[in-house]
Amino acid sequence: MFSLIDLPYAPEALQPVISAQTLAFHHGKHHQAYVNNLNALLPGSPYEGLTLEEIVRRSDGAVFNNAGQILNHNLYFTQFRSPKAENAPTGSLAAKIAEQFGSFEAFQAEFVAKGAGLFGSGWVWLSAQEDGTLVITQESGAGNPLTRGLRPLLTFDVWEHAYYLDWQNRRPDHLKALWQLIDWEEVGRRYGR
Repeated sequence: MFSLIDLPYAPEALQPVISAQTLAFHHGKHHQAYVNNLNALLPGSPYEGLTLEEIVRRSDGAVFNNAGQILNHNLYFTQFRSPKAENAPTGSLAAKIAEQFGSFEAFQAEFVAKGAGLFGSGWVWLSAQEDGTLVITQESGAGNPLTRGLRPLLTFDVWEHAYYLDWQNRRPDHLKALWQLIDWEEVGRRYGR
C-alpha cells in the first residue's frame, strides 16, 4: 500500500509563490485522494506489490491515472524549497542545459512556454534520455515521461488546482514564479542517477 509523502518543508515555506492554503488543498486533499484511490484499486490486480514506477510503466485506465498522479506529485513536491530570487542549477546539469538550450534563460523560456501552451490539464517535464540528453515534454492528465523511456528530473504541474487559489487564470505568471522554489540540488541528484 502507498502512503502520502511528507512534505520536506513547512506549509508556509513556499509563500508567496505557493500559499499554505494551496498546499493544504493540493497536497492534503488532491494528492491524498490519488493515494486512497490507488490503494483501493490494487488488491487482486496484476499491479499489486509493484513499485509506483513499475505501475506507471505497465498500467492504464484508473490505475495509471492514480499511480501517475501520485508519482508526478511526489516528484513535484520534493523538488521545492523556500523562495530564492537568484536560483539556477550548477554542475553537470547546468552545463548540459547551456549546451542544449544555449542558456539557462532560454531553457526557462521554452519550459514556461510549453507549460503555458499545454491545453487543459497536465504537466510539463524536463527529463533525461539514457545518454543524458535533456528533453522537455508536455504530458496531459497523469502522463509521466517514464512511459516514454525517459528519466523525469523537473516538473511543473499545470492542473488548475496547483495554482488557481493564488494565481487565478495567470498560469504563465505562476510558472515563471516557480523557478524561485526549485531545489536544484535535488534536480541535479535526479540527473546524476
